[in-house]
Amino acid sequence: MIQMKFKHLWVLVFSLLLSLGTAVGQQDNGGIKQDTKDAAHATGRAVKKTGRKIKHGTKKIVNKSARATRKGAEKIEDKTATPPPQ
Repeated sequence: MIQMKFKHLWVLVFSLLLSLGTAVGQQDNGGIKQDTKDAAHATGRAVKKTGRKIKHGTKKIVNKSARATRKGAEKIEDKTATPPPQ
């Protein structure tokens, strides 16, 4: 009879410990949630910064291409211009 009571007592103690462990684990989700939010905000800032750098680089390339096109057009214009009358 006493062995049966101890068996039930151990089962009760183990189940109580498991339920406490689960409760403590669920309370810690706030930290995980905040870490996830922080990571998402950092990713957003990085994406914006990258976008600005790409925009700046694209403008630079377009402007250099336009200058090179104008320079090439001027060379062609000089070669094809009719010579002044003498």
